[in-house]
Amino acid sequence: MSNKLEYKDLLDAGVHFGHLTRKWDPRMAPYIFMERNGIHIVDLNKTLNCLEEASIAIKNIVRSGRKVMFVATKKQAKEIVSTEADRLNMPFVTERWLGGMLTNFATIRKSLKKLASIEKLEKEESYKNLAKRERLMKTREKAKLERILGGITDLTRLPAALFVVDIKREHIAVAEAKKLNIPVFALVDTNSDPNQAEFPVPGNDDAFKSIEIITKYIGKAIEEGLQERKKDKEERELEKAEQAKIAADKAAADKAAAEAPAPAPAAEEAKEA
Repeated sequence: MSNKLEYKDLLDAGVHFGHLTRKWDPRMAPYIFMERNGIHIVDLNKTLNCLEEASIAIKNIVRSGRKVMFVATKKQAKEIVSTEADRLNMPFVTERWLGGMLTNFATIRKSLKKLASIEKLEKEESYKNLAKRERLMKTREKAKLERILGGITDLTRLPAALFVVDIKREHIAVAEAKKLNIPVFALVDTNSDPNQAEFPVPGNDDAFKSIEIITKYIGKAIEEGLQERKKDKEERELEKAEQAKIAADKAAADKAAAEAPAPAPAAEEAKEA
């Protein structure tokens, strides 16, 4: 990627700080560099390698025209994740994860339709004629639906991948993705099981700066995927237009040849001479 991260960038953001050694998950051992003052230190070289692998995979997913859902409900991750997802026009969940958001997507779609119908009703003249209590109930229902589902209002089908901050906290989302064979890209701290994600990125999932640098890097990969998809689409359209032009020119030439008067036979010409 053009915006390649350096070891120092991750160090400055505190990505290397893990959890207390007593809280560690032994399955994170391959990604741990050392222990210092009772805290595990993440091997940032491993983080860089995992980030590179994850960015290539997620870029290819987006390039194929599919969506990536961002999931982060912890306080320090909400703002950065929702901002980045919104910038990329990707779905996101930063409030409570509703059980069945993926595995029972049909029901979630009904709730989204309900939200859309309330929004439509508010624009109609009949809304003003509703009783004050009924309007208040509609407003409260809309606010509740927006808070929980606001980030996925444009989602018409299941996402092709999940980007998760803290897989331990978002274990329900990860389990649902696993059930549906949806790949999980995740920032994984030393207290989590990296095997729960297809593309784990070892690092600090508690500090704002650490979450920000990893999320933005993944966001840049998605952005590149979107740009490449746009370029691919333009090239396909150009190729299609060229083929149509060639076909039209050939048809015109064939028509002109068919309408042209037939030349006199050579034998008759010689006889007249």
